[in-house]
Amino acid sequence: MKVGFVGLGKLGLPTALAMESRGHRVMGCDPAPEVASILRSRKLTYREAGAQKLLKESRLGLISMSEVARSSDIIFVTIQTPHQPRFEGVSRLPAERRDFDYGPLKAGLKSLSRQIERLGQDRIVVIVSTVLPGTIRREILPALGPHSKACYNPFFIAMGTAIADFLDPEFTLFGVSDLRAADTAERFYRTIHSAPFYRTSIENAELIKVVYNTFISTKIAFANTVMELCHKLPGADADAVLDALKLCRERIISGKYLSGGMGDGGACHPRDNIALSHLSRKLGLSFDWFEAVMKQREKGTEWLADLVERHAAGRDILILGKSFKAESSLLAGSPALLLAAILKERGLKTRMWDPYVDETSAAPSGRPFCYLIGAMHPDFRSFPFERGSVVLDPWRYIAACSGVEVVGVGKGPSHG
Repeated sequence: MKVGFVGLGKLGLPTALAMESRGHRVMGCDPAPEVASILRSRKLTYREAGAQKLLKESRLGLISMSEVARSSDIIFVTIQTPHQPRFEGVSRLPAERRDFDYGPLKAGLKSLSRQIERLGQDRIVVIVSTVLPGTIRREILPALGPHSKACYNPFFIAMGTAIADFLDPEFTLFGVSDLRAADTAERFYRTIHSAPFYRTSIENAELIKVVYNTFISTKIAFANTVMELCHKLPGADADAVLDALKLCRERIISGKYLSGGMGDGGACHPRDNIALSHLSRKLGLSFDWFEAVMKQREKGTEWLADLVERHAAGRDILILGKSFKAESSLLAGSPALLLAAILKERGLKTRMWDPYVDETSAAPSGRPFCYLIGAMHPDFRSFPFERGSVVLDPWRYIAACSGVEVVGVGKGPSHG
């Protein structure tokens, strides 16, 4: 099948490469100079497992919007719906709440629709971008011409593992406004994987996408609350408590996202909670659950800042890891950045270093630090910690080091 993409950023490009790897002819457009540079050089500027190899072998190139409309059997629109940085979860939860910015998505879809109407032929337009419930029917569909057969198909992928997640998903969510378009899309997906193809209304699909993300946030917030309890309870061990819950396959479902550590992060989860908090206020819900999740994330990070401040005892503070998760270079929603912001609020001298983000190495200083492991990069297992330092490890994966005090956060005080 001939597949078109409008938007080849960190979501669009990896999934386009994944589709191409299944034998489809893929083409796309994107005005960003960085995308043109990546496709010209065949070298990614960010970490995405398996993408570099596929990119080198790919035939994918940039074409015009009109060519995407003319040549594609199905067109995926992966334009961002951004939030301002203060709504991304790298600073304290603001008092104000806002919806996502739909301007870029609406502009791109309007441009695409104009090209489709000039052709005078039906085209399947699959919107992937994250939106709040009601947005597509209210904001998007009225702006499209009759030949644009729009559906809503948000992906459930994580940046850094987007290709593997797309090729082997739990299910495909498909919000339907045109039955023939949905039938074509389902046939297309059968060439990608055998996962369930879940058809529902567009509004249901919009809500499923964001509550899926915020449910993951809920699991992480709960696990981190348990970690804090265990750190304060004599003889308690967060891993032992949470490992028991992971055995509960029926009621608790699975063990994923159920380990104490840093707060929730990434380009989706914190911002989706903040956006749903905005919607909760708008609808007048009796309780803003999403605000509570974000407040737990913030309060839990404040508690980690308390631990850092107490253990620093005059030492400089060095947070190892800036990215939102292990072996990633992406900073969106990073809980480590939130921690750094809180420490700086308190006037504490704080540095950060990440081997996947920073070009320079962490040069030895010859003086002790208070280290905080901000991302569970495997590199830190062999990091040359300065003698006399304290290492606070929320993930409990750093081994004991000679001349260094390693504090596994969530390992409660001994009974003795």
